[in-house]
Amino acid sequence: MNKDATIIVTGAAGFIASCLVSYLNENKFTNLILVDQFDEEEKELNLLHKQYLVRVERDNFFEWLGNEKPKVDFVFHLGARTDTTEFDYQVHYKLNVLFTQQIWNYCTANQVPLVYASSAATYGDGSLGYDDDHDLVARLKPLNPYGLSKNNVDQWILEQAARPPFWAGLKFFNVYGPNEYHKARMASVVFHAYNQVKDHDLVKLFRSHKEGCKDGEQLRDFIYVKDVIKVCYWMMEHFSTVPSGLYNLGTGKSRTFIDLVKSAYKAIDKPAVIQFMDMPQDLRETYQYFTEARMQKLWNAGYREPFYSLEEGVYDYVKHYLISRRYY
Repeated sequence: MNKDATIIVTGAAGFIASCLVSYLNENKFTNLILVDQFDEEEKELNLLHKQYLVRVERDNFFEWLGNEKPKVDFVFHLGARTDTTEFDYQVHYKLNVLFTQQIWNYCTANQVPLVYASSAATYGDGSLGYDDDHDLVARLKPLNPYGLSKNNVDQWILEQAARPPFWAGLKFFNVYGPNEYHKARMASVVFHAYNQVKDHDLVKLFRSHKEGCKDGEQLRDFIYVKDVIKVCYWMMEHFSTVPSGLYNLGTGKSRTFIDLVKSAYKAIDKPAVIQFMDMPQDLRETYQYFTEARMQKLWNAGYREPFYSLEEGVYDYVKHYLISRRYY
């Protein structure tokens, strides 16, 4: 991709997208059109010192495109309502389904390559596995409206005859890393663990409410945001040779919450102190006890970069960002 390329990034003030903007800047891409709802003061810090052409309010975006008619070379659609505790499907439908369909139609009409954010939440309780096979999508049963909205988008896209020249839906697993300070309850377990240690000298984890799973041994595929943005960037650089489709984006190796907490304690050189608490009732029926991305499709597409281990990623996040409250 030419360094003069014009790139749209939606959700630009958010966690993953703001990290991607930094990474694009590091790689000399500055002709960026940033799209978001720029009304949260805390999220403004995610974009401090970043280089871009223009910021466009999400609600005005398609009107702006129609008026300005920019020559766009690539789209990263990472904006979404990601709150898994928001149970009003209409909220997710408007922001996750309709907006993504509009992005898709724009990219198709203008033949612009597209990478968009799907989610591991589409896999529900995992009873059908974690395989990014297109034939599985229609059978998946997500556990909450957020996951349902993401799976409905994936299904809709797979049914489309008219398509962009390249598209990839990345099923993000449990992403953690810098620039999530604004996410409050929805921030990663690493973020909450570090702050609990700092404030209370202990970490509280949910008890297991599932027979056969011990407290703290719930398993998740935790992936560092620096790996996520490297894959996004690689997709842009190699879109002419990478097959279009849905791709899992985890590490391919599940780890326990206890492993994660111990990694956080190790980063600040303290012995781990863990207490267990009951899981809130509103989460129990929709809680995933195991996630692990099957990563073969991405490897087959040619991606070869090693991922951070949990210990490496947590150490980098805590040591270089959380302790000093730095942004990426």
